[in-house]
Amino acid sequence: MAHARRNEEPWDHPAPRGTHSQPLSAAAKASARQHARAAGRPYPNLVDNIQAAKRQKARAETRDPAGGLTPAGRAAFKRRDGAQLQPGVTKLVRDMTPEEMRRKGSWATRFFGRAELPPLRDPHGKPTRFALSAHAWGEPVPRTEAAARRIAEKGRRLLARYKRLRER
Repeated sequence: MAHARRNEEPWDHPAPRGTHSQPLSAAAKASARQHARAAGRPYPNLVDNIQAAKRQKARAETRDPAGGLTPAGRAAFKRRDGAQLQPGVTKLVRDMTPEEMRRKGSWATRFFGRAELPPLRDPHGKPTRFALSAHAWGEPVPRTEAAARRIAEKGRRLLARYKRLRER
């Protein structure tokens, strides 16, 4: 099989899986147009597009596909807003410090204790970023409103436990 490829011209066989180019995002296209205009060209040429694709690829991923932010995402918020974001607490309750109980309890009641919840699933049935945030905090991703309310109730219990520990 490999020997047959050696005799073929490169344009006679498809590119290996995963090596085909991805289309440029709208922002990358705008960047390529801007560079072309700065160089005096009416529209971007191949070099402008390649450079825009490299910049697009080199950008650090800020959102974790499984939910929450990556360290690069937290750093981006710190640069932009001065925010001191920390990763979610995923420990078991028995291993948490009082401060971690307070943080996780506050998060759970703030997110899932709202009067009206945002959608937990998109139109294709996939969990929304809101629902995936539970995974970043070590909770199961809620599929129903009842599951989300259970997370909020757990948060209230954590806050009550934190207050009892603080009073000692």
